[in-house]
Amino acid sequence: MTIADDDIEPVTIDVHSGSPTEDELAALIAVVTEAYTGEAAEAVADDRRSRSAWELSQRSLRQPLRRDLGWGRFGG
Repeated sequence: MTIADDDIEPVTIDVHSGSPTEDELAALIAVVTEAYTGEAAEAVADDRRSRSAWELSQRSLRQPLRRDLGWGRFGG
């Protein structure tokens, strides 16, 4: 997986102790980038849609009235 130049967001690295060389910082960036791209490639979202609490609690809609049947024995 490659990252396009347009997709790169600026990242800041703050060194709080020690004085790493440019090679050490480059190695750190390479390892973190590889780990990130590996995780991003393996990450899969669940496509199944779960029902919300509202959907679980609501009643089903009733069937529309059949007007052709009339009103009980009075129809016809």
